[in-house]
Amino acid sequence: MRYQLILLSLLTGLASATAEPLDLPAAIAAARAGNPELRSARAQADAVSGRAAQAGAWPNPELELSAEDIPADNLGLSRSKNMIGIAQTVPFPGKKHFEARAADAEATAADWEYSQRERELIRDVKASFYRVLATEQKLAVSDQLVALSRSLADAERRRVAAGDAGDQELLRAEVEEERAGTERNTVAAALAEARQELAALLGVTALPALQGNLRESAELPAADLAQHPGVRAAAAQSERARLELNRALLDPFPDFTVSAAVGRDEATDESLVEFRVSVPLPLFDWGLGKRREARALAEARRYDAEAITQRLQRQHGTQLARCRAAQENVRAYRDRILPKAEKAAALVRTGFDAGKFGFLDLVDTQRTLTEARLAYWDKLLELNLALAELEALAGHTTESP
Repeated sequence: MRYQLILLSLLTGLASATAEPLDLPAAIAAARAGNPELRSARAQADAVSGRAAQAGAWPNPELELSAEDIPADNLGLSRSKNMIGIAQTVPFPGKKHFEARAADAEATAADWEYSQRERELIRDVKASFYRVLATEQKLAVSDQLVALSRSLADAERRRVAAGDAGDQELLRAEVEEERAGTERNTVAAALAEARQELAALLGVTALPALQGNLRESAELPAADLAQHPGVRAAAAQSERARLELNRALLDPFPDFTVSAAVGRDEATDESLVEFRVSVPLPLFDWGLGKRREARALAEARRYDAEAITQRLQRQHGTQLARCRAAQENVRAYRDRILPKAEKAAALVRTGFDAGKFGFLDLVDTQRTLTEARLAYWDKLLELNLALAELEALAGHTTESP
């Protein structure tokens, strides 16, 4: 009940409290509580845990009632042997032990798989959150370009009306105005898509405004890949396959059934006690196919664990290199490219006002500046996406390590 109240509070707050911006930790908490895929993964892990609790149980005993030697001329029970007893199937020693341990290993693997899914969800929330922030900034840059293009087009109209400029310059200004508007619409559509993606990850229909900043640099976290949920889940699955192989090796040894019954022979008025033991004869099925399958699966699971470890090592190395390259690109745009583009645009604008530069020079330098600003936000987004991937490998579930 407490979990349900917390979940309801989070979802209601996200859906209605548009005045309160949503930061990244709150978005992660909301996704943990409301993401339907994560909740389904938790339910599936709980189902596996239920199977594990059942795996070690013996089969239920059977109640046996029998009436024998009923005379054909008297179908009642007054002259027959009437018995009541209990029959219990006894598994061969070791079978239930390995079945229970294999089920526990499967439950452990399911829990680690859930942890991995949770870690991947946090990574996806971070990436989506960063994508929304970056696209909002790109939209602001596009809005500035639209406003500037509109003002330049208005200025050219006045110059043409005054006879100081030709129609070709006005047409060029109007083309730039239209192009800026279409590019702005493209960025706005990308922002709407990014917000919808984030809302889906949080399990909500209405997403409030976001609060936060993209990181320009960060200390790259170290990852202990041996503790990664994917590695731990694969190790548990390998252990499960090994235990199932041990269980399959016991298949040739059959279970046996023990029964005991008491009753009376009504015809002779004597009390009866009966004991029985039944054992299946392995004449046709020695479980050869099951043992072969179990050996192959145990080997496959062992190789799966090795492959997952190697894949994570490659991913970690790739993301480290990606982060380092992205940090250098961000520094290049922030410290060198953007300042030069802004200075060039300012000089050309001053020269244009003084009549030293033409309209095409002004448009080219302004577009260069806009492209540099948009590229800067792309590089910053690339850095933050790489950091989200690296933090997922390292197990960091917050914004920074």
